[in-house]
Amino acid sequence: MNKHVSSEAVSEFFRKGKPFLAVIFLQFGLAGMDVISKVALNQGMSNYVFVVYRHAVATIVMTPFAIVLDKKIRPKMTRSIFVKLMVLALLEPVIDQNLYFMGMKATTATFAVSMCNVLPAITFVMACILRLEVVNLKSIRSQAKVIGTITTVAGAMLMTLVKGPILELFWTKGRTNSNVINNGVDLHHSLKGAIMITVGCFSWSCFMVLQAITLKSYPAELSLTAWICLLGTAEGAIVALVMERGNLAVWAIKWDTTLLATLYSGIICSGLAYYIQGIIMKERGPVFVTAFSPLSMIIVAIMGSIILAEKTYLGRVIGAVVIVVGLYLVVWGKSKDNKLSSLSIGEAIAPEKQIPVKESEENSCNKVVTIKASDEVTSTNYRVCDKHSQTADLC
Repeated sequence: MNKHVSSEAVSEFFRKGKPFLAVIFLQFGLAGMDVISKVALNQGMSNYVFVVYRHAVATIVMTPFAIVLDKKIRPKMTRSIFVKLMVLALLEPVIDQNLYFMGMKATTATFAVSMCNVLPAITFVMACILRLEVVNLKSIRSQAKVIGTITTVAGAMLMTLVKGPILELFWTKGRTNSNVINNGVDLHHSLKGAIMITVGCFSWSCFMVLQAITLKSYPAELSLTAWICLLGTAEGAIVALVMERGNLAVWAIKWDTTLLATLYSGIICSGLAYYIQGIIMKERGPVFVTAFSPLSMIIVAIMGSIILAEKTYLGRVIGAVVIVVGLYLVVWGKSKDNKLSSLSIGEAIAPEKQIPVKESEENSCNKVVTIKASDEVTSTNYRVCDKHSQTADLC
């Protein structure tokens, strides 16, 4: 009996832990992309071409799985769904990623991923505007979400405007970052990069909200991912041809980090990422997917200082900590809302299930008393009703 209970507890633990494991894997994948793509961009790769090749790889990898595995569940394509797919491909593969990589070029990988921590706050504000999130300022949970949103934005501004002294780490002593020397990541570049990344995060937030809506009418995650990657490749190619016109050399792929960044980002960060976050959003919503951004920031900060020799500044560390605190408040308020909504649903359903049973028992007892006139039978039937056994046979 104990073994059976323990096995059920373990299986329940893993069932509840799947969304957390999936989103942590997602953040590790995105952290690797930030570092590898930063190396490729430093080597002169065009961000417009990088976005096109990345989604072309994702399309080639994901389409066969979508054709085979989604054959029975894939709904019929309609004009409304296709328009949503085109908008999705424009929001994330084209607008967000190009602005994100341009902002990363102007700053550092650590700065770019740290600025992305404003994503949950932007998503929360959008949810409030669209009335997907209820805010009651008299409630502690709502106060935590609002204060956390303001704190997150303040932390992002702190990271952008305050530099502070350099924190020397033992693995960065004696090493220099060529990108910082050449480009000079000063206040001007920080503001320029911060604006680009913030607009990109807004586009990314719109993408996730629209993806959650689209999955309701097109509940085939693999096919949705394949369509987004295919349309993103086409739309990104148009943008790249316009922005890089007359420069055919940027389309060349060498056997170096640029090829590795293209394959890695296409398979892990476009193909698998869109698919995994689609599955998680169907169960937990878009806010949950964005709640683990600080994990990616920590990973990129460590890998960026080791691999790219990026300098770590005190002001940006403090700003990152402020962002994490604000993000925790938002997530705490959101989790409390989910718990209370589950309890209220349970309390609302429970009486409806109990009342008919109780009424049926009372009705059966009354029916027995009415039909049988003798005291002996009546008392017997009362005992039967009290013991809940064979009432129908005796009646």
